[in-house]
Amino acid sequence: MLGRRWLEMTWRDGLFAHWPVDPATVAASLPDALSVATHDGDAYLGVVPFVMDDIRPRGVPMGLSFPELNLRTYVDGPDGPGVYFHSLDADDRLGVAVARGLFRLPYYRAETDVRRTAAGDGLGRRGVDTDEGDAVRFASRRVHRGAPHARFDATYAPAGEAFTPEPGSLPAFLLENYRFYTAGSGGRLYVGEIDHDPWTLRPAAAEIRANTLFAANGFEAPEGDPVLHYGEPIAVTADRIRRV
Repeated sequence: MLGRRWLEMTWRDGLFAHWPVDPATVAASLPDALSVATHDGDAYLGVVPFVMDDIRPRGVPMGLSFPELNLRTYVDGPDGPGVYFHSLDADDRLGVAVARGLFRLPYYRAETDVRRTAAGDGLGRRGVDTDEGDAVRFASRRVHRGAPHARFDATYAPAGEAFTPEPGSLPAFLLENYRFYTAGSGGRLYVGEIDHDPWTLRPAAAEIRANTLFAANGFEAPEGDPVLHYGEPIAVTADRIRRV
């Protein structure tokens, strides 16, 4: 899929929390060259906390590792379907600077704490069947100067059997995306591509205690409960972005 596998990394401890929203809600926030992608008539806003491990140029023996939190949606663009990021928060000053400079993505500096916790803490007590020892506590607070305040605090865990998304299904629409779009200065549109094996997903349980990402990006908080998936660790490669 990629012309060059420039970066290598592993993604782990990922929660994918998606809320269905009216497509018009998303359309108003997109660059002109992009349109809203929908599944059964719904657009989706996704909050995704995870850890990026060992991010490095191909062939370099050691790399950066840091937690990331993003708010994303799904679009159709000139090069095909992809992801559009409204914001990305990361607990690494160098990683944020590199991502903003090389990938033109809206990264913001955050203070983040990620730790393993007992699956019963906040989840099992409510009668959710989770896997003992697999729960993740993810707490993030944006500290980027001049950026809107954003906070997220949740505990989540896998809560079902592993599966690979079927083509055309909602999990495939939400997770099997190998392209992202971003807008640079002057409204120029750029595209980047990633590559990895198909996701191995599990249903997830989550207790979300705080989430101000919607307000920080100009959205009203969606109503209802999110669709939740837990992503098993996955090796990822990424190419440089290019102008559309």
